[in-house]
Amino acid sequence: MNKQATNQVEETDYEVRSLDSMCVNESSLVHPWYYQLKYSLVGVLFGVVFIKAEIISWFRIQEMFRLQSFHMYGVIGTAVVVGAISVFLIKKFKVKTIHGEAITFSDKKFNKGQIIGGLCFGFGWAMTGACPGPLFAQVATGAFAVLAVIASATLGTWVYGKFRDKLPH
Repeated sequence: MNKQATNQVEETDYEVRSLDSMCVNESSLVHPWYYQLKYSLVGVLFGVVFIKAEIISWFRIQEMFRLQSFHMYGVIGTAVVVGAISVFLIKKFKVKTIHGEAITFSDKKFNKGQIIGGLCFGFGWAMTGACPGPLFAQVATGAFAVLAVIASATLGTWVYGKFRDKLPH
């Protein structure tokens, strides 16, 4: 295979892989099992913050979709600003991971499937009062009906994976 054909295969592989749920520039480091404890701790703290800030409140989410309250828009807007500043600083100062690996950002191609997926996500969020982030925090507060949403989200992810090649991208 000549060099040009090899580059085309690599670029195609990158595009296909970028559609996967895995990160394109995932770490090659292997860590002991107990490293997962710190991620669990951060997840629990994240859930506590969601609960205390009422981000997981079905009523707050409904207020947002009915344009009755600024609360959720303020939270989401703050997250976008903090994320944008963080990415800017990571790029500017070439920040590395705690293990010394370079952090890279890659552009993704826009396609109509993103619009369709975003609309499905928004409709699901509006109907259930839950986006994927706080689902487990909602269950932790005793909202066990959310288990049906988790099961539906899992099934939807499986269906997407099964039919991804036939869907518009």
